[in-house]
Amino acid sequence: MIIVGICGASGSGKSTLAKRIKDSLACSCTIIGQDCYYRNFPDLPFSERIKLNYDEPGIFDFDELLHDIEQLESGHPITTKGYDYVNYLRADTPDVLIPPPEVLVLEGIHMFYDKRICERMSLKVYLHVDVDICLLRRIKRDIKARGRSIDNIAEQYVDTVKPVYEKYIANYINDADFAVMRGGKNKMAIDAISAYLTTKVLAERFVEPETPQTPSVSSCEAEEIEV
Repeated sequence: MIIVGICGASGSGKSTLAKRIKDSLACSCTIIGQDCYYRNFPDLPFSERIKLNYDEPGIFDFDELLHDIEQLESGHPITTKGYDYVNYLRADTPDVLIPPPEVLVLEGIHMFYDKRICERMSLKVYLHVDVDICLLRRIKRDIKARGRSIDNIAEQYVDTVKPVYEKYIANYINDADFAVMRGGKNKMAIDAISAYLTTKVLAERFVEPETPQTPSVSSCEAEEIEV
């Protein structure tokens, strides 16, 4: 299984790029968004859940994400994870299973934070987009898809989004193999990534599994003598 990591600021086009990559491939591909691995706080009242910092790395359950990656790498399906942005709660669907794909795309603002996960990535892509454009995209997305108000978006941006971007996310570009400009619809970048992944997938398909060698009688006898 080939793993691709996509990282960048909120509103930079990570989800769009992931979908474009998936659509460009002729092999099986699954996208996992980091937002689906927010830690869950069902025992906290809504008034408290809404105050949590959803931009800090610690809000994500990296251990759970790593476990699911390892399951897929081992050839086992995983349960579908989800998140309810209106009620600030996990919205998993454990009865819907995701089978192991040939290409796994991981996307999120802190997808390069956990080195255990980074080490499994064959390609790390960073979306380098002007922060003002990211903010405008975030406003449009959060109002339309997440039911947020302008005041809520502005407050969150000043209190958590911008400080976390400057402290963590802007620096993830140093961990990337490939930086994409102009957002997730950059066709030249999509074509280059798709070509690279296709080559990697074909190489994996045609690698002959190693046949375990049966020890000869002489080697067994040698082992007995050494013991």
